[in-house]
Amino acid sequence: MALAGAATGGDPEGKANLGSGGGLPSGPGLAAKFTSDAGLAGHPGVIFQDDFETGELGSGWDETGNREGKVLSFADPGKGGGLGKRCLRVEAHLGRDTGGGLTKWFPSADTLHVRFYTRFDAGCDYVHHFVTLRANKGLQGKDKWSGFGQAGNQPEGGERFSTAIEPWGNWGKSAAPGRWNFYSYWHEMKVSGDGKFWGNSFAVPAAPLIPKERWICVEFMLKHNTPGRPDGEQAFWIDGNLQGHWKGINWRTSPTLMANALTLESYITDRWTKNPVNVVSFDNVVIARSYIGPAGKP
Repeated sequence: MALAGAATGGDPEGKANLGSGGGLPSGPGLAAKFTSDAGLAGHPGVIFQDDFETGELGSGWDETGNREGKVLSFADPGKGGGLGKRCLRVEAHLGRDTGGGLTKWFPSADTLHVRFYTRFDAGCDYVHHFVTLRANKGLQGKDKWSGFGQAGNQPEGGERFSTAIEPWGNWGKSAAPGRWNFYSYWHEMKVSGDGKFWGNSFAVPAAPLIPKERWICVEFMLKHNTPGRPDGEQAFWIDGNLQGHWKGINWRTSPTLMANALTLESYITDRWTKNPVNVVSFDNVVIARSYIGPAGKP
């Protein structure tokens, strides 16, 4: 059931979700011994880490989306999160911009874990797109952009694939910002009712609504498939608890196509969002080769 559900184009009803039955870890991970992630960048399993404690906006990242310099800023993460003294604040303005964020290209691995902390302000409405992991043909020139854009089009197996962990409002049925789900593009995705190929959803309809005004630890995993075979996976954890896990995904047909770019953003459009100002904060971003888990407590 899990293999069939995932391989034939998403799982919006969560019928193929393995959850805790898939054999993945939960709770403390490699970050547990590092208080507020201090020193975590030196762990041999870590590919990239940013706690936003030092440097200018965009330092250590490759692309910065900050229209007119009015979208991104550093802010105090507040008490209770144990996340240091600075976080990244994304202030999206309806009708003026679509929000913004940061992109990092990195050397890939067979299995990738991405962990970050996020907080939705009390007035934050629905978010159109959030944190996306993309596979590009390479890390140089035009190849590094091959996984970007082309919304509504089905990828070729050696061209690109992507998966995004996003808050999903289920067409307004769930209170903003909604529930966590994957929004994925790959060469075996299912066509939409309008004849186009919009991201396929992997959802957990019974999961709790995403709370506002508190820090949430979000982690997701992508396991590359053997090229052309449906043995790829993806999973996500909320506050160290495994919430969704899917197997049987044929992400790619080429061995050189691997997930190698992360975009951390809050992207809004007037299709979903009605509030004039929508604020989302991010902190303690980590890319690693194995399960990361929540940051060590002070």
